[in-house]
Amino acid sequence: MSEIKVDNLNGKTSAGDITVTSEGGAATQSLQQGLAKAWVNATSSAVLQDSNNIASGTDNGTGDYTFALTNNMNNSTYGITTSTQYASLITFDAGERGAASFNLRSFTRADSLTASDNESGTAIHGSLA
Repeated sequence: MSEIKVDNLNGKTSAGDITVTSEGGAATQSLQQGLAKAWVNATSSAVLQDSNNIASGTDNGTGDYTFALTNNMNNSTYGITTSTQYASLITFDAGERGAASFNLRSFTRADSLTASDNESGTAIHGSLA
């Protein structure tokens, strides 16, 4: 068994440029771009249960949540991946997605989409500022 312990990795070309080769060896990907830059698991009241790079959650009303980032994103065009419990739907409004925070809305899928408080999990991918 081999083990490597390090506190810092630097790319060969530049300090922040670390490339990972695919399993088949045919493709490469930037390690930094593939990492989630923030993630959160929050209660139905936007209380942070566990997170990384999330400063706080705000409950704006039934099914309407805003999460502030500890470290800003480079712009507002980052990717948001969400999940929720039960038969619910989580959406985000691009107009309420900024470099410093993002807004999620939660709905229950029944006969119609009704705003509803639900626990959620979210990951952010993109470039940090």
